[in-house]
Amino acid sequence: MSILISRRDMLRTAAVAAGVWTTAGSPIRAQSKSPNEKLNIAGIGIGGRGADDVNGAGHENIVALCDVDEQRAGKTFEQYPQARRFQDFRKLLDEMHGQIDAVVIGTPDHTHAAAGVMAMKLGKHCYCEKPLTHSVYEARVMAQVARENKLVTQMGTQIHAGPNYRRAVELVKSGAIGPVREVHVWLGANFKGPPTPTDTKQPDAPTDRPPVPPTLDWDLWLGPAAERPYHSAYAPFSWRYWWNFANGTLGDFFCHFCDLAFWALDLRHPTTVEAQGPVHPESAARWTIARQEYPARGDLPPVALHWYNGGGYPALVQERNVPQWGSAVLFIGTKGMLIADYGKHQLLPEDQFRDFQRPDPFIPDSIGHHREWTEACKSGGPTTCNFEYSGALTEAALLCNVALRVGRKLTWDAANLKADGCPEADAFIRREYRAGWTL
Repeated sequence: MSILISRRDMLRTAAVAAGVWTTAGSPIRAQSKSPNEKLNIAGIGIGGRGADDVNGAGHENIVALCDVDEQRAGKTFEQYPQARRFQDFRKLLDEMHGQIDAVVIGTPDHTHAAAGVMAMKLGKHCYCEKPLTHSVYEARVMAQVARENKLVTQMGTQIHAGPNYRRAVELVKSGAIGPVREVHVWLGANFKGPPTPTDTKQPDAPTDRPPVPPTLDWDLWLGPAAERPYHSAYAPFSWRYWWNFANGTLGDFFCHFCDLAFWALDLRHPTTVEAQGPVHPESAARWTIARQEYPARGDLPPVALHWYNGGGYPALVQERNVPQWGSAVLFIGTKGMLIADYGKHQLLPEDQFRDFQRPDPFIPDSIGHHREWTEACKSGGPTTCNFEYSGALTEAALLCNVALRVGRKLTWDAANLKADGCPEADAFIRREYRAGWTL
């Protein structure tokens, strides 16, 4: 029996004594609170981006904080001196499950699901950074557990709450550019570079063995990921660029930029996925070009979604006289185009839309991405980036890397979480956990 399973058996015994479990062995969902009553929130992973997430929920009661690196988390610990401190989120949930209503997860990607699933199985509402998980399978499980326990969830795609995305979505949904069959999304494009980069060099895993910093519990930092010796090339920041812990630049930004396309076009699961880029067993691709096909959705036609990162602009930027924005989402409709980034958007061609009358806003402005979640935790109301929506968005992102790593176009069976006729994809769809860790 694994250590984690043993801990959960102990947790169940304690929870039964506390009256948290039903007789059927299922946790009772976190109860809605009065709008004037504050939530008790635990922060898991509170250095770096996680600190911002804890502060985003800081209008509630922050009662527990957990981080594997005492030094990196030091400022957040000091900011909430009343909160109990932990290094192991399992110990936090073991000891405080009866005292918290919700968790905020800002750990590296490879521990999102382990922490999120454990918390949600205890009936805790969950806010989790993007991408929602490290693997496609984990994203599906996160959404399923949230749904089964009727929990309020939100993924940290904070740009979703801004007015710019809302106004852009309104234009697409109201038909300003006509039916959309094609979307191009590029990240950090370089006008002087070729659309398809020629550099395929990737860094190897480091071979030297520096000492583990005294404030860091490296074994806990690894969590369910495969064993690797400590190195500053991994922690505290650059874990993003190694397959063992994350999904590279695509994994970091697909959920932010393609969120706009998913929202505006009601996308969910692609039917095919293909990708190109450098493939290395350890380091995530420095550049990726991917294409996904989505089926018709009601009256909406099929859509091809194209992704580019780490190279030059797509050829169509010059071909169609599109503004050279460094990163952007370009919708191509039958009546025109719409280009958008985090802070602005524009209808194209400009001359055609010079006298265009915008529709009256019909998507309410957000009260704030974190506050939207905390208020919904109290009311039981919906959130815009709940795990049903953001889980599918994360699956789509991570499938690009699955296609890249197997080196072939995938025909995706979303219902069964399988790439048809491609058994070699299974190892990338669902990764193996280290002994002692499980969902």
